[in-house]
Amino acid sequence: MRITIVTPTYNEAENLPKLVSALFSLPLDLRILIVDDNSPDGTGRIADELTVTYPGRVDVLHRPGKLGLRSAYLNGFQKVLESDAQAIVQMDADFSHDPSALVEMKNLLELNDVVLGSRYVKGGAVDERWPVWRKSLSAFGNYYARTILGLPLYDVTTGYRMWRRGTLQQIPFERIQSNGYVFLVEMAYLAHCLEFKIGESPIYFADRRWGKSKMSFKIQLEAAFRIWQVWWHYRDLRKAGIAGRL
Repeated sequence: MRITIVTPTYNEAENLPKLVSALFSLPLDLRILIVDDNSPDGTGRIADELTVTYPGRVDVLHRPGKLGLRSAYLNGFQKVLESDAQAIVQMDADFSHDPSALVEMKNLLELNDVVLGSRYVKGGAVDERWPVWRKSLSAFGNYYARTILGLPLYDVTTGYRMWRRGTLQQIPFERIQSNGYVFLVEMAYLAHCLEFKIGESPIYFADRRWGKSKMSFKIQLEAAFRIWQVWWHYRDLRKAGIAGRL
């Protein structure tokens, strides 16, 4: 199975070369698409150098500025779907997503349309160095989203995912409205509404090793409100799904 990883970057100069090296050490047929938002720390230049180091295996999509997570992934998906990739991965560039987890995610994809790297299934965990309040906030945010949306999943906010090519080709990208981290919830919810089979593979979610986190309390507060917008936006698909089962 040929797998292409889409990883958005903004100021990941310290992480990117290490991540690419770790990924290419895996026993998988991998390609990497780096979507860089004109990082001021030179991440884009480093990405270009990696295309020379790994010819034909690394590609870069340069964007003029910080345009958001949704457009980074949607632009990346559209580019990858023009290639011969059979599976497409969403992955952070900061080592919070363990590259080695891709092996089991790939195996599980044989039985599913999309596989989520899950912190909350048996065998999954978040960084053991996190204080109790941070672990509780993360768990509650995930519980809040999946309860409101009625998702039969344990981790709907994870950003570590592997999609079948055919599944992504059937996702109506034009309907997706959310930006930031709610985009991840909306993608999972849309896949569920379209009745794709979703699997969950346990992962250990680590704090980034280098660089500064982009998550903030303001972002999490905004996400809590926008979950309700997602619920409302797909009311037609929910009704269609219920009618189809009657």
